[in-house]
Amino acid sequence: MQEDFLHYIWKHKKIQINQLSTIAGETITINTVGHHNLNSGPDFFNAQLSIGKQLWAGNVEIHVKSSDWFLHNHEKDKAYDNVILHVVWEHDTDVFRKDRTILPTLELKDFIGKDVLSNYEKLFAKPNRWINCEYDFASSDDFVLNNWLERLYLERLERKTKEIESLLKESKNDWEAVLFKMLAKNFGLKVNGDSFFSLAKSIDFSILRKSQSNQQTLEALLFGQSSLLNQDVEEAYSISLVKEYQFLKQKFGLKNSHVLPCYFFRLRPLNFPTIRLSQLAGLYYEHQNLFSEILETNHLDDYYKLLRVSTSKFWETHYTFQKESRASKKTLTKSFIDLLLINTILPLKFCYSKQKGETIHSDIIKIAISITSEKNSIIDAFNNLKKVSKSALHSQALIQLKTAYCDKNKCLQCAVGNALIIK
Repeated sequence: MQEDFLHYIWKHKKIQINQLSTIAGETITINTVGHHNLNSGPDFFNAQLSIGKQLWAGNVEIHVKSSDWFLHNHEKDKAYDNVILHVVWEHDTDVFRKDRTILPTLELKDFIGKDVLSNYEKLFAKPNRWINCEYDFASSDDFVLNNWLERLYLERLERKTKEIESLLKESKNDWEAVLFKMLAKNFGLKVNGDSFFSLAKSIDFSILRKSQSNQQTLEALLFGQSSLLNQDVEEAYSISLVKEYQFLKQKFGLKNSHVLPCYFFRLRPLNFPTIRLSQLAGLYYEHQNLFSEILETNHLDDYYKLLRVSTSKFWETHYTFQKESRASKKTLTKSFIDLLLINTILPLKFCYSKQKGETIHSDIIKIAISITSEKNSIIDAFNNLKKVSKSALHSQALIQLKTAYCDKNKCLQCAVGNALIIK
């Protein structure tokens, strides 16, 4: 038996509410269960109960066993002096108030429905499953699940907001600078994300602003800071980048000793760091005020137009500095732009609107629903249980569900888990 389950039972009144009595035989009538306290102190504040003929207002403490009161040293803590009812699964000892009278105790095991208890035990019976409800997830109600996924998506945006706020603090509230760092990380994808992020952090955004009027200058800045120019090259373009970077390095006092190395190994050529950095440079060359343009854009098709940029001409015939390849225009694909929207632009717009006291949740949700679902091992596993991920909103929500609830056994805080317990 877990204490969290007893909290759930009390909070949602999943008990024989009209038959409750203390171990001393006094009837208990619940007017309000109180406010669930997730911090230190009693578990529920400001409950209102009738015990016998007396109306009480105060706090409720919940334990698996009555003796846990002493195990947790509550008898020495003044925060527990105003407890009016001790709710336990099993009563094994009396607890006394300061005036030596016995604290009323409710023993729950005789008042919980057998179906609820059986469903709870079934949910947590096999810890080695991929998720606890693996065998029942397919039977989850579509209405409950869809509403829960929307809430989870907003919860994931809230989590990302904390990361953005940390970047804002570092950048002294420069939203353009934060956008650049986040975009750089996402341009690097999984393999080079950390490298590109360290690259973006090594450049004061004011330097990038001063370089935006020339695409080659931007490329020299990005390639130089990432140490991709530290090679013997003979191409005129490569030589000009080296010269340009040396000038920028001296002018702005650039340092890149903390920039992580880029990797080419096991990457598709279109994801080579050379190609992605050239595209990133192209994006900032074409859009001098990118953050403002993003704020003004509200439709998915307009985002595709805004972000559909290509490499510079040199990279149309190269994937690396050393070797020429067949000519091809290397433009950001729709699927890559989707990743930028999911991981950077929508979270940033959410955070910005929150800081401004505005609500644009419906606009963000509308776009997230319009974007194709991501594909990864978590999404595939959920879809194998039940075909549920039909959009980016769903895929992001399912990632949040798996990492924040399933992996942490928080079934009692999950709408699916709740529904399975009380079915």
